[in-house]
Amino acid sequence: MFLAWKEFRYEKRNKPDVIRFEFNLEDNLFELHDQLKNKIYQHSDYSTFNICDPKLRKINKAIVADRVLHHAVFRILYPIFDSNFIFDSYSCRTEKGTHRAVKRLEKFCRKLSQNNHKIIYVLKCDIRKFFDSIDQNILLEIIKAKIQD
Repeated sequence: MFLAWKEFRYEKRNKPDVIRFEFNLEDNLFELHDQLKNKIYQHSDYSTFNICDPKLRKINKAIVADRVLHHAVFRILYPIFDSNFIFDSYSCRTEKGTHRAVKRLEKFCRKLSQNNHKIIYVLKCDIRKFFDSIDQNILLEIIKAKIQD
């Protein structure tokens, strides 16, 4: 759980909720561990707010303890699911990310345009409310097929 905490707090250590959690870090991590061990853990409600980056987005934010647990679960599930993703999926993947995605796109553009000697077209698009539209039952079936616990 401590490694999950270290990953979680990276670039968040000055946030008030993170500071409060860290003030009693050992107690908070042990409490989370005990709740999981005794099978009494319950995820807290999300706080919801909007941001503009540049378009309006609805953000659902979990409390610190839940987000630390998200990181712990991610550490276990990532190797199981990562091998199923296409190579050119870059979001939230180890050693990928936005900068590498842009470099890969530039490489494709150079190749297809023959070093800017040929006109090419690129479509940038987003699927509106994609994550809200995911069928939770189908998602759970996919997860159950990979994980027996």
